[in-house]
Amino acid sequence: MNPIEFRRLLELNTEADEVFRWHSRPGAFERLGPPWDKVTLDGPAARLVAGDRQVAVVSLGPLKLRWHSEITEVEAGRQFQDIQLSGPFASWEHTHTMAGERAGHSTLEDRVRYTLPLGALGEAVAGRFVRKQLQRLFAYRHRITEQDLQRHQAADRSTPMDILVTGASGLVGRALCAFLTTGGHRVRKLVRRAATEPDEFRWDPKEGAVDAAAVEGLDAVVHLAGENIAAGRWTDEQKDRIRSSRVDGTRSIVNAIKAAKVKPKAFISASAIGFYGDRGDERLNEESAPGGGFLAEVVEAWEEQSRGIEDIRTVQLRFGVILSPAGGALAKMLLPFQMGGGGRIGTGKQWMSWIALDDVVGAIHHSLLTEALSGPVNAVAPNPMTNAEYTGILGAVLNRPTIFPMPAFAARLAFGEMADELLLGSQRVQPGRLEETGYRFSYPELEGALRHQLGRT
Repeated sequence: MNPIEFRRLLELNTEADEVFRWHSRPGAFERLGPPWDKVTLDGPAARLVAGDRQVAVVSLGPLKLRWHSEITEVEAGRQFQDIQLSGPFASWEHTHTMAGERAGHSTLEDRVRYTLPLGALGEAVAGRFVRKQLQRLFAYRHRITEQDLQRHQAADRSTPMDILVTGASGLVGRALCAFLTTGGHRVRKLVRRAATEPDEFRWDPKEGAVDAAAVEGLDAVVHLAGENIAAGRWTDEQKDRIRSSRVDGTRSIVNAIKAAKVKPKAFISASAIGFYGDRGDERLNEESAPGGGFLAEVVEAWEEQSRGIEDIRTVQLRFGVILSPAGGALAKMLLPFQMGGGGRIGTGKQWMSWIALDDVVGAIHHSLLTEALSGPVNAVAPNPMTNAEYTGILGAVLNRPTIFPMPAFAARLAFGEMADELLLGSQRVQPGRLEETGYRFSYPELEGALRHQLGRT
């Protein structure tokens, strides 16, 4: 059977050489992988060098497929190809071509030639499904490529930054590190296990011990580490872990920065809109007073620790609900909604201030580069939704009904104290400081953000 050919073309306001370099840098595989797919690397990503190989593990429910591929036909600044050595296809050949149309412009063409197992039978059974998945995949890849190149180009930096990231293995940390390295920046990572890579450094947040070499000569520190607040019911022990991971962890990073001989220029510390507590319909900005409750208390103490460094620009990014099917609230909601069992929580009138994962990365990048930013910064999209509105839009994107509400008493029965603060609490937050300093959201509307993250465009 002759190979099937799939093509997709993207026009870019970027030189072809830079498009090639972006694809050649560490982190490109992670940036281009759609969040709804469960694909991981077994070993390092292939370099854009003819003959280099990589192994990807594709998870299809309980089934795991290993995809061995090799880089071939590399022409620096213009094109490269990867071919399947073994994997889910009978054959696979993917050619990436970057062509310079005119100064400051280029086109990226992805051309895939493939055959399915079992020949004509495989095509009859799975052909339409595979073509649809390729369309979803490359639509996502091209949005990310264009978006990231635009952000790096707008930064207009001739010198790459050297940045330390804590929490690099988390949802935000993985996306941020891949974004920064594809932009040509150096990323150092603080890890709690033994360091195994050249840019990894050991730390022990409980003991306050940080490898001194990690913080010397940096441009910035981005502190994201902390216990997952939605990992389970808030027992006294779990609340202690949440508080300690944020307050004590931040104190250890701040003390390491203070002790550095050559201190970083900026310290970007994660925070949360939990600072505001349950505020009903009140419109909240960075000047609003703190609220009450466990999270508000933790966030206040957390931010207080991050302010302890003199003469270094410090930003506390108060994140809203981060949207990604790879983790967080959306990942937990997906299965019941996909099965038609989703619905509003409580009255559905409580406000939900959300932000797409790509805009989380964009807001951190903006904070690294914007000297005018300091202090608390609300990292939320400009259009918060009530829980009922959010539920309706998610159902529409998934093409599923949303007719099974969860009453407030049921939420409290299932999640205890956490339900009142995370599920039933209301926070109508605006991103005042981000908008004032010129940040442009890639996904200001909820439907567009969900369609992008779920590949439902």
